[in-house]
Amino acid sequence: MRFARLLTGLVFATVVPAPTFAAAPTLPPQLDADGQAEYRAFLEAPAHRAFAVAPGSAFGWSAEKGAATEAEAEALARCQTNTRQKCVPYAVDSQTVFDAKSWPKLWGPYATAEQAKRAPVGREVGQRFPDLAFAAAGGAKKSVSGLRGKVTILHFWGSWCGPCRREMPDLQKLYERIHSRSDVALVLLQTRERFDVSQRWASGQNIKLPLFDSGSTGEGDDHFQIAGGAKIRDREIAARFPTTYVVDKNGVVVFANVGPVHDWRQYEPFILDAAARSGK
Repeated sequence: MRFARLLTGLVFATVVPAPTFAAAPTLPPQLDADGQAEYRAFLEAPAHRAFAVAPGSAFGWSAEKGAATEAEAEALARCQTNTRQKCVPYAVDSQTVFDAKSWPKLWGPYATAEQAKRAPVGREVGQRFPDLAFAAAGGAKKSVSGLRGKVTILHFWGSWCGPCRREMPDLQKLYERIHSRSDVALVLLQTRERFDVSQRWASGQNIKLPLFDSGSTGEGDDHFQIAGGAKIRDREIAARFPTTYVVDKNGVVVFANVGPVHDWRQYEPFILDAAARSGK
């Protein structure tokens, strides 16, 4: 009885293990929200499975294949249908196989000066970008060919374009990191509005980016100027807005993106690689 009485004053606690949570998966680079959702779906898919990515948010994946090599080949093929950039494996089954060191070099190999001269003129990767004529804010005449020797980011936009406006702060973050480089240029060219309209909107939003005058006279003007006096329809340059191209030091397109770019700062290593290795 004495033992029983001693026990009545004790409080017994049940030790409950702390809950454990699965770590959030490391997501592939440059994927937008839709791409990230697809990657999470891939992680739940049955083996054999593979996920492939390319610069510019392109991806493709495959699952329920008989072999990992089969899944990888199909993922790469599906990715490649969405882009002219090179697709590479990111994950195969439960293993991440992504080569982070090689990733920023995927815009290469870069065209030599001789190859660039022979390249057809156009807006596709591997083509020589049309020699557009435009003007600096102070009126000085400029052209795409005049920027040879620099990696040039050509961004086509308008203050009337909602996606263009929303992209600007992110683009400015990239510019703040590269603006001091002498081998990189950022050129923003307005479409279907006068230059003063673009300037006024950017100033009102405290956007401090290098705006250049495309020569557009307003909403009804759907052409750009070519050096030498010819004109080209703006839709031959940009299917929709915003559209961005990166051309290497020899004027060859190494990156093209229609629509807003997701997280511009992720492209800095690519731009720096082109600055270091192109133009030979």
